[in-house]
Formats: sequence, structure tokens, C-alpha cells
Amino acid sequence: MTTTFIYDAVRTPFGRAAGSLSGIRPDDLAAVVMRAAVERTGIDPARIEDVIFGDANQAGEDNRNVARFGALLAGFPTSVTGVTVNRLCASSLEAVIQGSRAIESGDAELILAGGVESMSRAPFVVEKAAKPWPAVGNQTLWNTSIGWRMTNRALPKQWTVSNGESAEKIAREWSITREAQDEFAVRSHRLAAEAWAAGLYTAEIVQVPGAELARDEGIRDGSTVDKLAGLKPLFAPEGEGTVTAGNSSSINDGASAVLLGREGALEAEPLARITGRGAHGVDPDDFPIAPIEAANKALARAGKTWAEVDFVELNEAFASQSLACLAGWPELDPERLNIHGGAIAIGHPLGASGGRIIGHAAHELKRRGGGVAVAAICIGVGQGLAVVLER
Repeated sequence: MTTTFIYDAVRTPFGRAAGSLSGIRPDDLAAVVMRAAVERTGIDPARIEDVIFGDANQAGEDNRNVARFGALLAGFPTSVTGVTVNRLCASSLEAVIQGSRAIESGDAELILAGGVESMSRAPFVVEKAAKPWPAVGNQTLWNTSIGWRMTNRALPKQWTVSNGESAEKIAREWSITREAQDEFAVRSHRLAAEAWAAGLYTAEIVQVPGAELARDEGIRDGSTVDKLAGLKPLFAPEGEGTVTAGNSSSINDGASAVLLGREGALEAEPLARITGRGAHGVDPDDFPIAPIEAANKALARAGKTWAEVDFVELNEAFASQSLACLAGWPELDPERLNIHGGAIAIGHPLGASGGRIIGHAAHELKRRGGGVAVAAICIGVGQGLAVVLER
């Protein structure tokens, strides 16, 4: 079997909810990064054998296969196929994994993977009535931006608590304090701001025409532990809860794309190669810790140990989740985690985040001239994904 290489990775700056990117449709956001991946590498888009894009919502303008519509809007020939995948927060990392498998099995030479999410534009929905014109009764209006909706009553109640309640549970069970979470959040903002100022994100950024951003819209330079300490818990009574808006990721908009190919598929030098993949499942209310074993599996399949890992890109859904994962990887130096900030500062547009973390890891390996990196992400409903990159 051949090896999968990452030839390029791009993303938009991530916008805040109702912010600068909220006026852009998700299929248009997808088209921006798809077009950029082709233009930056100079390839004929007709060579792309499939577009695999992740999208967690698919309830609004991203319905009916946003991967295919994004490719059409990007100007790709109609011969280039597209498929949309959904593994919630890890959808674009799942897209990369599926693309790498297609390449390694010999089914394709070039795949464009990635993901998109416009949480700002996610619609409100109602369930369809049992009768065409119900005479009585009210309908529940569901916000599709994030969270559970229309859950099956056969599921245990504790499995359908909110993600924030799960983050609180993990904080209690892993003895993670409010102060530790706030300190981690401040670190995320500081490192992200410093990395943008130093140009460490420049190589992967493509702007959305008419909605240009100087950097990710959620970064707060002035964030301090004292300021965060004043925020009230969102998912538990004050005095008991530790998870706040300040130590959690936000609601965001954005897109990412990763160009995958076999060795020699392009004349350009690849950024990195994929050497290990791992998926792991836990109880749905324990979803924050699922990346622990997913990363362990990916490293084992890559033939690597934690001692050989140079840095980790872990999606920061919550500070408690990230700190629990750190505790589950005792061999990892905490300073090697999210060295340029994470989703608490950068943002977490669900379908695009996996492409962001693996894309940034690939660019950082090129900048360093080599090394081993892990990209890992937690997923609602109790799953984790991880990929090992080498250069």
C-alpha cells in the first residue's frame, strides 16, 4: 500500500457567531478553500478524484451534499465528485482519514478533504406533524447551531446531557479546578495572538472575499484569569460549576481544506505524511476523554511512542476536556500541546475544526523541517479521532 501525503492545507480565519463571516453561505465558504487549494498548488482541478468534506449540521444551506455544491461553486469540472461526511466535531478529520484510505488502497491519487460550518446560519427547525393539518398542539422549535435535538427517548437520560454538562462531569471526576481551566483558556488566547503576530498562521490562511479578517475573530488579547473568574458557570449552579463561556470554545463560522495525494502525485514537496490513524468510543457523557485512547491507538499504528511526539494539536472544545486529555497522556509535556493556541481562542466551527488542526500541524512540521505530530479531537456522543503526521 502507498503512503498518503499532505501537499497543502488551507483555512479561512474563523469568525465569531453573528460576526464577519455570518453573511457567507456555508457552500460559499467551502468553495473559497477548495478554490484556494487548487490555485496555490497550480493543479488542474480535473485531477481531483473526489472531494470529501465534513459538515456537522446539514440542516440549512449546507443540506444536499455541501461537498458537491462547494466544488461546483469553486469552478471544478462536473466530473469531480463530492461526498459530505458527518462525524460531528471531527467531520473534517474524518474526511481526511477517508481520503487517505482511498489513496492508500489505490482508489485515488489526489483527494481534496476538509470541512465547513456556518453555525451563525444554522436554521431553526420543527418536527413534522403526524397529520397534514394538526387541529391541536404546539411544536417545539429547535436551534440547530449546536447540541442535541429530537433525541430518542430510548436512550439513557445521562447520555443526552449537554456537552457542557459532560465537561462539568469530567472536571469533577478528574479534579480539574476552575482556576486551572481559566489559566488554560488564557494561555490559548495568548499563544494564538502571539502566533498570528509572528506570522505562524500566514501560510495556511485564505481570506473570504468581502469578509477579510486580520486574524481569527475570537482571540482576546486582554484575557486574564481575573477577568475570567468573574464569569458565571453555564452548566451548573454558581459555586458548584467550573465551566464558563470563557473556558469553552465558542460558536463559529469557517472552512478548511487539505489536499491529499500519493507519493509523487505532485511535483511540489509535501508538507507531511500520514502514518497513523485511531478512533475510540466511550459513553456519550464521557466524550471529552475519548481522544486519549484514539491518540494512543494512532501512535501505536504509526510505530511511535509519546516520547517521540514533538507537539500535539488537540481541539479545545472545553478547557476541562483538554486538561483531562493531558492528564491521560502523562508522558506528554504540557508545553507541547497547542503551541500556537487552540479552539478556545481560535474558534470551533464544528465541521471545519479537524481540517484546521491537521492542517496547522502539517505546516508546523514543514516549518520545523521534520518531526512527529498528533492531531486529535473529541466528538459529541462519545467518540474521539486522532491522526499521526511525520515529516
